Amino acid sequence: MGQKIHPIGFRLGITQEHRSRWFADTKRYPEILQEDHKIRQFVEQKLNNAGIANIRIERKADQVDLEIHTARPGVVVGRGGAGIENLRVGLQEALGGHRQIRINVVEVARVDADAELIAEYIAQQLERRVSFRRVVRQAIQRAQRADVQGIKIQVSGRLNGAEIARTEWTREGRVPLHTLRANIDFAYRQAKTIYGILGVKVWVFKGEVIPGQEEQPAQPTTQPRRRQQRRRQQFEDRSNE
Repeated sequence: MGQKIHPIGFRLGITQEHRSRWFADTKRYPEILQEDHKIRQFVEQKLNNAGIANIRIERKADQVDLEIHTARPGVVVGRGGAGIENLRVGLQEALGGHRQIRINVVEVARVDADAELIAEYIAQQLERRVSFRRVVRQAIQRAQRADVQGIKIQVSGRLNGAEIARTEWTREGRVPLHTLRANIDFAYRQAKTIYGILGVKVWVFKGEVIPGQEEQPAQPTTQPRRRQQRRRQQFEDRSNE
């Protein structure tokens, strides 16, 4: 079950929090849910170069609170707060009505340990026609320097322009998908290349969360450097599965 289900949805209420917090009547629920999707699409299109990792939405009566987690808060805020004001005005025009919109910007502490930002980086490099093996190797090295306990990256499609699409993945460290208390971050991105669309999936294991205790810090790996270099170059072809 842990291998197939969405890692974040599987752990909601345990190690992961809901990204939308509000309550609505059954008649208004579809409308508000669609509005949340429209808000996230608008923010991601408007701030496509700001490294958006997560968007949390809270609603209170006629007020919408947005919490934007980004790797580049200066791009979102803009000079003198002009960026946030333009974003707020654009959201009000897109949603209509007279709802008050409040925006809070949060900087991502560890950029190289965030699955969404890693997947975005890999997709951008693939669109520039960089070899997928080189991109994945660089992403894993950066994640290991950020002290994650494990990372798994899967790329599928016409890799390097091959005639037949295939799926290849590599993993470093532990990624226990069956363990509910494991704090696993997951992201999926698409890379639009001249050969077609490539799918990128990233799993990041940040440690185990025990109820009543803080998250366990990542343990540094004790494997020799030479063995790590050899393992990083191993890819598995899953095109026949």
